[in-house]
Formats: sequence, structure tokens, C-alpha cells
Amino acid sequence: MHATALCPLNDLCNGTIGSAFLENGRRIAIYHVDGNVYATDDRCTHGDASLADEGSLEGHTVECGLHLGAFDVRTGAATSAPCVHAIKTYPVEVRDGQVWLSAEAAACDAT
Repeated sequence: MHATALCPLNDLCNGTIGSAFLENGRRIAIYHVDGNVYATDDRCTHGDASLADEGSLEGHTVECGLHLGAFDVRTGAATSAPCVHAIKTYPVEVRDGQVWLSAEAAACDAT
């Protein structure tokens, strides 16, 4: 399987959240924090809210705009109530100015 291009790195200012759709239609949130890029599912595990559209990023913590629960974007771990279930994370890499979903993650996502 090949890696999947998500977005140009220039589209993500440091401290911001972007998004992309995977081939299966799933939307993921992409975070740029201190020169590193992370990706998670876009939907909060507590409420049906978009982290990319309604969330806010403070360091490595994304806070859901619906009920103010939070997650660590590095691990997906829920870090603040009412969120108790982790969000799925995706391995990404930056090559040639582009953010890529790793080939392993793309293979798993295709199923």
C-alpha cells in the first residue's frame, strides 16, 4: 500500500487544526504543534462534534467545542471530562512539504 497525501504543510500554521478526508470518506483532524504534525479522528468520542471545525488547540491538547472535553493529540487519550474514551490516532510524516498518512495506516484504513 502507498502513503496517502493529506495536505500541504504550509496549510497548517503552528498551533492550528486542519482536516482531510481519507479514501473511505472518514474525516481526520490534523494538528501542527511546535513543528510536529499529529492526526486523529475528527469526531469527539463524547459528542457528535468536529474537532477541526469546533475544537481549539492548546499545546498538545485539543478541546472539543461542544462539551469542553479534551484529548492529547499525540496519543488520543481523553484528558478531560466528559470525554473518557480515546480518539483514534494516525501516524503521519512530512515529506517534501506535504503531510502524509503512513502507508501502514492507509492499508488499515482501506478495510
